[in-house]
Amino acid sequence: MLSVTGEHVANRRCQRKSRKQQPYSRTIITRSQCSASQGFFERLPSEVFDLILDHLTVIDISVLSMISKAISNYIVRYVSTLSWKNKMVLWKFHHYSSPKEELSACSHYRSLGLLFKRCTLLLPTKDRLKFMSRRLSQVPCFTLDQCTSTSGCLGFACYGMFLQTLIAGWDELECHRVFNFLCEITNLTRKIETVVTSKPGSSPHLEQQIRCFCRNVLLDPRQTRQDTLFWLTCILKPWPMVSQARLLFILYGPLQSNGKLGWQDVCVGLVAQCSLWDLAKTIILLYSDADTKDWTADTVLGIVDEMAVLPQPWYLENMARLLILCGNNICYSVLASKAINGRLFDISQLLVFIILVSEKDGYCMSWAVKMMQQLCNVFPGAPEKWSFLQSMENMLSEVSMEMYELIVSGNRNENQDTFQNLCSLLNACAHFHTEIIYMFMKQG
Repeated sequence: MLSVTGEHVANRRCQRKSRKQQPYSRTIITRSQCSASQGFFERLPSEVFDLILDHLTVIDISVLSMISKAISNYIVRYVSTLSWKNKMVLWKFHHYSSPKEELSACSHYRSLGLLFKRCTLLLPTKDRLKFMSRRLSQVPCFTLDQCTSTSGCLGFACYGMFLQTLIAGWDELECHRVFNFLCEITNLTRKIETVVTSKPGSSPHLEQQIRCFCRNVLLDPRQTRQDTLFWLTCILKPWPMVSQARLLFILYGPLQSNGKLGWQDVCVGLVAQCSLWDLAKTIILLYSDADTKDWTADTVLGIVDEMAVLPQPWYLENMARLLILCGNNICYSVLASKAINGRLFDISQLLVFIILVSEKDGYCMSWAVKMMQQLCNVFPGAPEKWSFLQSMENMLSEVSMEMYELIVSGNRNENQDTFQNLCSLLNACAHFHTEIIYMFMKQG
């Protein structure tokens, strides 16, 4: 028994010794060896990989491009082929029959933006923009002077959706490079110079092109107010104040039914409230940035003053409606600046039409009374305040008489509109003075 046990122990020792002498059968794969090894897709023949890519959606291809640098480079070459560009990029953008088709086109170019963003992730900003430009430069509807139907074209909207997706998350410096690059490839700066230095309305097609390009590519697709403000500042800031006012009107001013800007419409008659809303929102946006370095309150008010006389002094009801849409702060600031400069006649005119618009558009008349009360406080003494109130009451009478004279001397159609305006003004005067009396009664 002991001999068997001793023999067993000896055998175990021999086994351990021989095991130590044998080399370890497994091999350790280093990190460099792992990175050098090819994945499944990289081992495929290019023809097979192309067939796979042909059956994938744009979003799927964008995800695939992030697997490895080799696959990303292959996809870059794949999307650069003429056949792929003809199928995925060179779309027609005119005469869409339904909003669903328009939404589908915009969604497609959002996906393309994501693909280009992901497959060029490792490239510098300048190279990414060049890559984008080379792939999209053959689309006529993405350029400022090649599209044949600017007003009915979806090209700029799709381009804007593409660009927004591509540059999402880029910092301000990179976005400045994007703007400079766009100006370079579209010659935008020279085109803007042409329209802001020539007579308003003398280049209607170019004005339309600039409006559509800037709105659809840069301004409207933005997700936040700060993004819109950034691009608006890029567009406006290089120009003097007069040109800024003209450019702001080109971008957001009322349009006629034929798509042309209503330069004369705001001067000779009423324009719809909705056609002034975009302009008002933009002025509010600029004014809200008054505490930062880009825009000051005086600059924004100066732009509003310049715009009010382009190409001629605006019809006062349009100006009053714009100021009301801009809100209490801007409206007060515009009127107060005139009061400080002693322009009683201008203040009185605007206030009369602000009262009229408040009546016609259903605003509370107490707002107009409070505005007048705030303006009274701008004047230093009682005599100046009394002169202001007298000027305003005289203006109410004068405007009423002018309307009455137009009714007496005008044609039938004009009489009807003017008569309705006169009735509205008389009602506005009654409500305005009622609010004033009520205000004094409360104070008493």
